[in-house]
Amino acid sequence: MMPSSYVRLSAGRSEMSDEMQTMYFFARANSIFVGETLPTAGNPEEDTDAILFTKIGISAETAAEHSCAKAAE
Repeated sequence: MMPSSYVRLSAGRSEMSDEMQTMYFFARANSIFVGETLPTAGNPEEDTDAILFTKIGISAETAAEHSCAKAAE
């Protein structure tokens, strides 16, 4: 319905298995929080996310790519 929307997978990710997170990404979750902490829960380490992304064949959008995509809309 809204292909340019961001669907964020956030709080509780550190408690999810790689398989569960993969299921959400394949179901079109396309956004995560990175950094030290969320207001209510911790985040996985960035290395952990990078390893998972490599395993499942997805890549992170950079801030520059995001800015270019927004400008094109």
